[in-house]
Amino acid sequence: MEIEKCEITVIHEDVVNKVKKEMPDEEKLVATAELLKVFGDPTRIKIICALLKAEMCVCDLSALLDVSQSAVSHQLKTLKQARLVKYRRDGKVIYYSLDDDHIGRIFEAGYEHVMED
Repeated sequence: MEIEKCEITVIHEDVVNKVKKEMPDEEKLVATAELLKVFGDPTRIKIICALLKAEMCVCDLSALLDVSQSAVSHQLKTLKQARLVKYRRDGKVIYYSLDDDHIGRIFEAGYEHVMED
C-alpha cells in the first residue's frame, strides 16, 4: 500500500502552530501510548471483553478462554498494573472486574472501528 503525499513541500505554519499549542504534554502522550500497548495482546483483550459482561475469578476466565490459570494470572497482573482491572475478595475467591467505565469504552470504540465496513 502506497501512502499519498504532497508533490511539493509547503508548511502551513498557522495550522502547525495551532496544533502545537493544543498538543498534550509529552509525558501524557507517552503514558497514553503505554496504556494502549496493554490492549495489544489478544488474551488481555479477551479478558477485558469477558469482564465487560461480568466479574470473574481466575478459574472462570481460564475455563472461558481455554488457557491455563497461570496464563490468566499473568495477564491479569499486567492489566492490574495498568489500572485496567481491580479485584475483590469473597472468602477464598478473588473476583476481577474492570477498574472503571473508561476501559469498556476504549474496548468498545476499538471493536466498533474493527467492525466498520
